[in-house]
Amino acid sequence: MKNLTSVLIVAVVAILLLSASAFTVNQTQYVLVKRLGEIVAIKKAPGLYFKVPLVDDLKYFDNRIVTLDWEQPAKFNTSENKYMLVDSFVKWRIIDPAKYYVSIKEGGEAAAEDRLSKVVNAGLRAEFGKRTVHDVIAGERDAVMDSLRKKADLEARQMGIEVVDVRLKRVDYSEDISKSVYDRMIAERKRIANQLRSEGSAASEKIRADADKQREVIIAEAYREAQKTKGEGDATAAAIYNQSYGKNPEFFAFYRSTEAYKNSFKSKSDVMVLDPGSDFFKYMRSPSKK
Repeated sequence: MKNLTSVLIVAVVAILLLSASAFTVNQTQYVLVKRLGEIVAIKKAPGLYFKVPLVDDLKYFDNRIVTLDWEQPAKFNTSENKYMLVDSFVKWRIIDPAKYYVSIKEGGEAAAEDRLSKVVNAGLRAEFGKRTVHDVIAGERDAVMDSLRKKADLEARQMGIEVVDVRLKRVDYSEDISKSVYDRMIAERKRIANQLRSEGSAASEKIRADADKQREVIIAEAYREAQKTKGEGDATAAAIYNQSYGKNPEFFAFYRSTEAYKNSFKSKSDVMVLDPGSDFFKYMRSPSKK
C-alpha cells in the first residue's frame, strides 16, 4: 500500500509538473518566454511547447493587424499657411515580439499606439507642410499616403512594429476658414453665372439682328421677283394687245370702249359731264355701224 501510494504521489506530481510546463500557441499569437527576467525564446508557430515551471514566464502578443483610428481629426498647416482638418487611420501589427516588448515595457498596446500616433502625426505635419491645399485634397493624395506609410514603417520597425497602411479618410478645411472659402465659391459661381448671362444676351442680340437682316433680304428679293414677274406679265399683255389690235383694230377699239363703259358706270352715284358728240359715246350712238 505504501508503494502504491508513493507511485500515485509521484504520478500526480509528474502530471502537475507536466501541465505547469506545457503551453500552446495559436495562430493569432506570438509567445515570448522569459527566464528570470531575460528573454530566452520566442514562439511564433502555432503548436504545443514546454517551459521550465516556476522559472519561465510567458508573454502573449496578438499578431493580427490592428487599426489605430483617432476619435477627432487633427489639424495640419499646408505650404499656403492654411489649416486643414485631417481624419486618418493606421493599420499596424507586431512583427518582432522581443523588440516590441523591450520598447513598450509594460505599457501594452496603448503605449504602442501612443508612440505610433506621434510618429504618424509628425509625418503628416511634414507632408502637409510642403504641399498646397489642392495637392493634399486631390492632386497628390496617394503620394502623401504612400510616403507617409514608408516613413512611419521605417520608424515603427524600431519598436518591432510593421505599418501595413496609412489612409486619409477625410481632408477638409478647418472651421475658421470654411466660411470664407464658401463665400469665395459663391462669389465665383455668381461671377460665372453673370458672365454666362451676358454672353447669352449678346448671342441673342446677334441672332436677332441676323434674323432681321435675313428677313429684309428675303422681302427685298421677293419684291424684286414680284416686280420682275409683274413686268413680264405687263409686257406679255401689251404684246397680246398689240397683236390683237393689229389683227382687227376696230374690234379692239370696240372692246376697249365697252371696258371703259363698264368701269365708268359701276356705281349709280357716278356722274360724268361730257359733250354728247364726244368720241366716248361713239359706240352708244351707232353700236352696229360696222
